[in-house]
Amino acid sequence: MILDAAADVFQSQGFNGTTIDDIARRIGATKGRVYYYFRSKFDIYLSVYEYGMRLVREAVEPHVDGPGSGRDRLTAMSVAHAVNLMTNLSYHDTIHQGIHRRSALALKARQTEQLAELNTLRESYEIMFRQVVEEGMADGSLLSEEPKLVARALLSGLNSIDSWFRTRPDQSLGEVEELAARVAGLYIGGLAAR
Repeated sequence: MILDAAADVFQSQGFNGTTIDDIARRIGATKGRVYYYFRSKFDIYLSVYEYGMRLVREAVEPHVDGPGSGRDRLTAMSVAHAVNLMTNLSYHDTIHQGIHRRSALALKARQTEQLAELNTLRESYEIMFRQVVEEGMADGSLLSEEPKLVARALLSGLNSIDSWFRTRPDQSLGEVEELAARVAGLYIGGLAAR
């Protein structure tokens, strides 16, 4: 799949260090095949961003209205987010590269529009967390604090996993899930109502 290959190459070489040839080599094809599906490297990046956001949203969304208190649901959402990040690391790393560097890019109008849509998608994802934080504060399971700040700090902390986590070849999904639960517990524990 072109997107998997592109995410891997963007992760290892960075957006600026990646060429269409690099992506084509990763899938064992010519760059003509890549250009058949995408107009430019940035268009590939946008597709990687969108697919990465779709993957994490599909993993987290079922927990928004799940059972338990706001804290229980926020914990389940955080674990699902962390597991998704660790199992789709190259997608998350690529998203973060673009979030931090998007202002330095000269974009075509259609790319600017698509990036704005993706940023709206990312913001709506954050709002899901904010909603559950508010519900946890209302039910007394989370301490009272600015919900937007809490959601952003929590997601920033969870997203930092991509700066230190690397998958081991022998690592099971169970080990990833256990690590995700430990990391989420560190963050959520600080939000618990006292």
